[in-house]
Amino acid sequence: LTATATPKVQHDIQKNLGMLEARIFKSSFNRSNLFYEIRAKSQNTDRDIIRFIKQQDDKSGIVYCLSRKKVEELTELLQLNEINALPYHAGLDPNTRAANQDAFIMEKVSVIVATIAFGMGIDKPDVRFVIHYDIPKSLEGYYQETGRAGRDGGEGHCITFYSSKDLAKMEKFMQNKPLVEQEIGRQLLIETAAYAESSVCRRKMLLHYFGEEYNIDNCGNCDNCLNPKKQVEAKDELCATIETVMALNEKFKADHIVDVMLGKSTAAIKTYDHKDLEVFGCLEGSDAKTLNTVIRQAILEGYLDRDIENFGIIQLTDKGKKYYKKPTSFKIVEDTDFADEESEPVMKGGASCAVDPELYNILKDLRRKLAKKLELPPYVIFQDPSLEAMATTYPITIEELQNIPGVGSGKAKRYGDEFIKVIKSHVEEYEIERPEDLRVRSVANKSKLKISIVQGIDRKIPLDALAESKGLEFNELLDEIEAIVYSGTKITIDYFLNEIMDYDRQADIFEYFRESDTDNLAQAIDELGNEYSEEEIRLVRIKFLSELGN
Repeated sequence: LTATATPKVQHDIQKNLGMLEARIFKSSFNRSNLFYEIRAKSQNTDRDIIRFIKQQDDKSGIVYCLSRKKVEELTELLQLNEINALPYHAGLDPNTRAANQDAFIMEKVSVIVATIAFGMGIDKPDVRFVIHYDIPKSLEGYYQETGRAGRDGGEGHCITFYSSKDLAKMEKFMQNKPLVEQEIGRQLLIETAAYAESSVCRRKMLLHYFGEEYNIDNCGNCDNCLNPKKQVEAKDELCATIETVMALNEKFKADHIVDVMLGKSTAAIKTYDHKDLEVFGCLEGSDAKTLNTVIRQAILEGYLDRDIENFGIIQLTDKGKKYYKKPTSFKIVEDTDFADEESEPVMKGGASCAVDPELYNILKDLRRKLAKKLELPPYVIFQDPSLEAMATTYPITIEELQNIPGVGSGKAKRYGDEFIKVIKSHVEEYEIERPEDLRVRSVANKSKLKISIVQGIDRKIPLDALAESKGLEFNELLDEIEAIVYSGTKITIDYFLNEIMDYDRQADIFEYFRESDTDNLAQAIDELGNEYSEEEIRLVRIKFLSELGN
């Protein structure tokens, strides 16, 4: 007996027991009362979670995080915002863990923030929401954890915050494992990413993963079905895919099939001499994301299948062979393009994201006047998304202003007074009722890592050595330093810059940002040409923003 087994796991069980001819009894995996939703992870994720929980009227819920550290941080943040929450992870002593679990079951607390260790065998039927702060490592894990909601048949809201950066981190954690484990883990992550990015019915994808067909066009209880995207014709792409799968003798995975169709000269393609195939480059110029979508949705429709023994290898079904002989219309729903907001501190904005466009324009005008007076590019003072947030939550004190994304205490104290004055006047003039639930309190100095980085820079520790001591890649350290600088903290990295770059090179990049109307990294790399590395540009951008903005 097993609760959640994919076709491969079912087959493995039978094979290991020597019972391949056994009769199988299988009920539906469908939990029709659960609402599935994927949201892009961003700088506002903590705020989104707090807002959601506050709207639940003390209903029971679980928030899953991948790390113990995040469990502790998020619990503290929820408690600070008057949400009755407790942590649960393997690092707590057994008595505390048991007490916290009992408090949740007995409804002394409404929310448990936990690692995946929590919930195994928990008999609480009225969990009304399950939030994944991080995307799970597999769809089995996701199904089991979301399945802890609504066991009494009542409502269950399952929200997962997704960032491709999280998947990259998980892949990195697998590097020390045996190669076979790495490959299996990578395929599980690919499935999870496909589920998160797909615009197809979540229920259909989830049930297909467990070997169950779901033939209803719109389940009416997931984000994709409630907000359907336009379909596009992909008959030619599907025919090319089927032809390529046949040419490859049904022995390769989706990424290799896509590379062949796009005409890429990868190491695997050279090894197998697949450049000589007639199908090589048959869809050159197409988008890899679209072709992956075609493969995924062709599998859902039964034209293609994955080999049960070799996870991930794409094979052709009888239905697919018939389709190839007599193609008909095949429409796909293009995958959602999740902007990875965590990986790039430069935020994209526009008044359309602000609740109050009039206030947004007033604040933009104020920023322009202040920038002219201080002889600074406007983005150095506050970026567009910070102004959008101000025109949505109406902060009227310095304390509230420093909780705005991209502001922090440094910028709030330096530039905040005039902005608060304008916002307060606007609120009074139009008798605006400020949304209480949007004003989220933040944990003071919640990031020990950021504090230790600032202290390391103060002690003039070379940044490469600092990264190594914190267990970070150099680009990850730059991510942290950029977040520190964008929030308004002044730091000086001249001691490191002067060691690796001569003054003229620094001055060229510095001057570029002074004259530019944006600090967008991709644009800077494009305009500065091949003379400077991405790291050099990022380092000088940090110096620029810190010296002139903070």
